Order: sequence, then structure tokens, then C-alpha cells
Amino acid sequence: MCGAPSATQPATAETQAIADKVKSQLEEKENKKLTVFKALEFKSQLVAGKNYFIKVHVDEDDFVHIRGFESLPHENNPVALTSYQINKGRHDELTYF
Repeated sequence: MCGAPSATQPATAETQAIADKVKSQLEEKENKKLTVFKALEFKSQLVAGKNYFIKVHVDEDDFVHIRGFESLPHENNPVALTSYQINKGRHDELTYF
């Protein structure tokens, strides 16, 4: 459905690849290297491209919610980190942000 985020789903290899593409952008914004960066679950939203809302495990008990934007194929743009939330826990719900 165009415009509405999907239900939360377990992360896939594709989700991890999207997360990996924005990892360096997050590291730059937070000014730190992340040795753990494992996507756990995600929602997607079809817009003029696709938003991915991904819960990522970054440390023992630390999680981050990231929003990556994948533009339409003909635009030939890299995936961009458009927003993120830090200090999240394993059980924090992945919501639109």
C-alpha cells in the first residue's frame, strides 16, 4: 500500500544490506565506530522510492532505529540515512519517525 508503513517483519538479507549502506553515515553523525551492526526487524514504506525503518543492534544492550531512503532506480542515487533514533532497547517498538 502506497504511503502506509508495513507491519514489522524480521530482518532479511536485503534489510541488512540497506542498513550496511547507511552505517558509515550514522557513524559520521554520531562520531563513533560501530563494531556491531545487525538488523533485527524492519518496516518499509512505499513513497517516491522506499523508506526502510530498521531496528539495529549496535552494542550489548544498545539499539538504534534508522530510517534509510532508497530512491527510484532511474534516479541512480545511493541509499541515504534520513533519520535515526539512539538509546533504544530491544523491546522498543519500531514506529514511524
